[in-house]
Amino acid sequence: MDGRAHAPAAGTILNALANERGAAFAIDLETTATVELDGSREVRGEIGGAPDADTALIERCVELAVAEYGDLTAGTAGGTVRTESDVPLAAGLKSSSAAANATVLATCEALRVDVEPLEACRLGVRAAREVGVTVTGAFDDASASMLGGVTVTDNADDELLAHETVEWDVLVWTPPEQAFSADADVEACRKVASIADVVCELALQGRYGQAMSINGFAFCGALGFPTEPMLEALPDVAGVSLSGTGPSYVAVGERQVLADLRDEWETRDGTTWLTTTRTEGAQRG
Repeated sequence: MDGRAHAPAAGTILNALANERGAAFAIDLETTATVELDGSREVRGEIGGAPDADTALIERCVELAVAEYGDLTAGTAGGTVRTESDVPLAAGLKSSSAAANATVLATCEALRVDVEPLEACRLGVRAAREVGVTVTGAFDDASASMLGGVTVTDNADDELLAHETVEWDVLVWTPPEQAFSADADVEACRKVASIADVVCELALQGRYGQAMSINGFAFCGALGFPTEPMLEALPDVAGVSLSGTGPSYVAVGERQVLADLRDEWETRDGTTWLTTTRTEGAQRG
């Protein structure tokens, strides 16, 4: 029994570390998961291109999905899962959320069961919490990846507060360094909670560009990332922010403006992508 699914990455509008409310948008960078269930009673994971990467999250996603939706007497309890991704690991682009979503859906495909998207999303969030790859549970990131478009969430209750389809051009710059979400300085982030409250209100009003720029300056300060990439982007872009807990930055706006900004961001080490948002979220098959 096998299944396959894919899920997009996401960029940040509001980081949920400050007040447990977050907002994110799907980006056209993708993770694909392939699951084969063989009744071996053990789940074995592999991440393409990263043989030493931690596979606990994707393995736990398979285990939870099988326990929730499978017939354990039918030999579906074990197997293999492999992910392939365009999304760099530990870059602030929600690689874990994309991998979890893709893995849960691929497992459901292997089991031949239909699952409501947010239910599948919450299962992946549960797996992320259980294996310790996230502080907040990342329901904001996971919901944007699962549904596409922009989502605003209450991560304390895994509640979707708003969902809107958006079509933006997006510029991403990812430095060569990695920053793991679970290692972020939560106490420093909580010091900007009053600013995060304002960002959340802006996001709920649909003022996403302003929201993400304010978020970017606040969390660059809290987490110790430079603001120069943001200052280079303003005032021409619609919005720019540190994505997640870094180190990537994301900007949205007119394509030519972003192309000009790419010339500046490319003077630094790392990788840049000029891409778009995703209106379609995670998909089976």
